[in-house]
Amino acid sequence: MKLFIFALSLMVLGTAPFVGETPLDIHNILNPGAMEYLLFWDLRLPRVSVAFFSGAILALGGLVFQAVFRNSLTTPFTLGVSSGATLATAVGIVFLPASLVAFSTFFSFAGAFSTILLLFFFARTLNAAQTNSLLLIGIALSFFYSAALMVIYAISDLEQSYSIIRFTMGSLNVVGMGTLYPLIAAAFGLLGIVVHYQKELKLILTSYENAFLKGIEIKKINLILLLAVSLSVGVCVSIVGPIGFIGLVIPHIIRLIYKKSSDKLILSVFYYGGVFLVACDLIGRNLGTVSEVPIGVVTSFIGGPFFIYIILKRKRSHD
Repeated sequence: MKLFIFALSLMVLGTAPFVGETPLDIHNILNPGAMEYLLFWDLRLPRVSVAFFSGAILALGGLVFQAVFRNSLTTPFTLGVSSGATLATAVGIVFLPASLVAFSTFFSFAGAFSTILLLFFFARTLNAAQTNSLLLIGIALSFFYSAALMVIYAISDLEQSYSIIRFTMGSLNVVGMGTLYPLIAAAFGLLGIVVHYQKELKLILTSYENAFLKGIEIKKINLILLLAVSLSVGVCVSIVGPIGFIGLVIPHIIRLIYKKSSDKLILSVFYYGGVFLVACDLIGRNLGTVSEVPIGVVTSFIGGPFFIYIILKRKRSHD
């Protein structure tokens, strides 16, 4: 079963750059003078790469958040990081001159980063111990940002409203490899930190009490992991928008395949999170007859029912 899933994932990654409205001649993608060369290297391959690393960040972030907050329904967006990025992007779209709208990506990251700073101010105030309180503060911030976003949306014109809506749906439309570099840095930076603390994280995942009894500095590790996830998710959201449910769906599926204490859990969540978003992008690009279905819509259609399934499963386990 594991081997079949892995082989299927390789097939998805291998075929994704070649699937699209315009067929590609494999010989021409190596010819710099051919149109297929530009289509493959400047559009298709960057898009697939951005999808992979974005999915990897969101999935691994979900695994970390579920361990830190001891809540299987927690995702990287729970603390309001994506809401802060979305609000800042909307502010940039509406209030920046048209010539500077391209810098809305920097606004997005600034919004995510300011939310992180605000959260860690509260974390210090709470002495980093009350993760449930921090979670509630994050949820409250999300509601506040959503209300502010509605105000911005109400005063925007038609073109600005469309840009805001498209951002909130998520988009993998990238040109060239330049967008990929900050994502790669964020993805492998997060992976490196999580792998460094993998022994502690596995203990926290299996038993919070045992981790405490074994002398693990849970408060310190929680803060480091939350900061790493929040920063990497901030980079991700600033580039592709708030793509939901990956941090919820993938960790649960991988835990069904691998045990919580498995050494393969972290790398598997990272890898299959990337594959999942690439597969969702393939679906979105080939479902629409006129234009592609936004990636956030595809993940929501898959993640929504899965979210309900998790709730029902938890209810049955508690009955």
